[in-house]
Amino acid sequence: MIPRSPLDDPHKAAHAWARYLRIMRWMMLLTVTLVAIAIYLLYRSNGMVSIHFYIATALGIGFTMLLASALMGLVFLSSGTGHDETIVDPLEDDDAQR
Repeated sequence: MIPRSPLDDPHKAAHAWARYLRIMRWMMLLTVTLVAIAIYLLYRSNGMVSIHFYIATALGIGFTMLLASALMGLVFLSSGTGHDETIVDPLEDDDAQR
């Protein structure tokens, strides 16, 4: 029988997702701040090169940071709620026999 995940409880799930959204809000603020700093430093060292250079830099830094923080936040959500412990490992018996 597959054990129930703690995220199946609506109260615990709402708490976990609220915490995840709070982490993502802080990471969004950090990302916007770092993108602004990076654009300023690039402009200060290179001058006005091309608007496409600055757009690509902002999108690249922003997308990379937000994707990394979203994935890491999901890892924290899964581990922090106990969802990871409810997974049934079908190879568990094979490991015990070796």
